[in-house]
Amino acid sequence: MKKIVTSVVLWIAAFILTFLSAAYQRRTGPTYPIDGQLDFNGSTIKYELLRTHGGDGDQPVLLSVPDTSITADVIYRRYKTDDAWRRVSMRRQNDTLVAALPHQPPAGKLEYHVEIHKNSRTVSIPEKENAVTRFKGAVPGWALLPHVFFMFFAMFLSARTGLQAVRKDAPLDGLMTSTLAFLILGGFVFGPIVQKFAFGAFWTGFPFGMDLTDNKTLIALLAWLIAFFMIRRTPKARLWVVGAALVMLIIFLIPHSMHGSELDYSTNTTGEESMKQRVK
Repeated sequence: MKKIVTSVVLWIAAFILTFLSAAYQRRTGPTYPIDGQLDFNGSTIKYELLRTHGGDGDQPVLLSVPDTSITADVIYRRYKTDDAWRRVSMRRQNDTLVAALPHQPPAGKLEYHVEIHKNSRTVSIPEKENAVTRFKGAVPGWALLPHVFFMFFAMFLSARTGLQAVRKDAPLDGLMTSTLAFLILGGFVFGPIVQKFAFGAFWTGFPFGMDLTDNKTLIALLAWLIAFFMIRRTPKARLWVVGAALVMLIIFLIPHSMHGSELDYSTNTTGEESMKQRVK
């Protein structure tokens, strides 16, 4: 009975750890919207500046501005270029000011901010740095949902296996095999498929590029492969398993999509394609 209770507690602890790390990763990533509320000349303005846009069409920019005396402009240009800044006046639709950023190729980025005007006074959102948004192709659900499912469960099983490794003589083979299987399915089967639909390349990590999402998935796989073979060689080498679980936790705390695929506007290539072009 004690073993069953201990196992249940460890499963719950692993789930809580995984859920919290996944929530942190998502909310701190560079694709998380910049949102907030601004008090401006006696008026309240609510905003949510998107930092990612999937599929066809332009990216909307919306402000909730009931005060009809307020106007606004969106100022933007292609990211990491010397393009001249372009200005688009936002038009009013009832209590909302509306504009759109022009559609970009997959992995193309635009930097932008919004200038708000009233009575010869102007403020900018964001105040200090421009928002940077990345465009991507539409990803079908049959590819995205399994990718998310397998990656979440790989993190979950990794945490559970690491906790299991701390228990002396507790079995590890099944948990380790499952962790590797889910990681490979999520990160190296469905992951590249999602990447291809979204950004036009199956893999933009090492050795083709510096995509951090791809590279951290590769590091996680290497850590678990090393732990798997070390425990096979020396069953008492359980610290390797704990280490692999810690590596998995640390690298997946890194915000999602940070240093992700990015279109080089000077060559119109990204990651894998850019490397192939240089090799030619």
